[in-house]
Amino acid sequence: MENRNLRKERIGLVVSNMMDKSVVVTVESREKHPMYGKFIKSTTKFMAHDEKNDCNIGDTVKIMETKPMSKNKCWRLVEIIERAK
Repeated sequence: MENRNLRKERIGLVVSNMMDKSVVVTVESREKHPMYGKFIKSTTKFMAHDEKNDCNIGDTVKIMETKPMSKNKCWRLVEIIERAK
């Protein structure tokens, strides 16, 4: 059996679920400035495929890289880690 390539996984927060079977997830990363040493926060938005439409705004989710499904969508929802309160 053939081994699949390793796929990137990210954990982020759902910020929009207005589309059908799609969610927008923001992933926050902290990087240290090379000269000054201060930590800089940056956020990246990913569009992910949500097959069952069960994500809500504020949920913490895990997404995985996949083949492109549309112009902007090349991630899919793996699991919902924590529901919004």
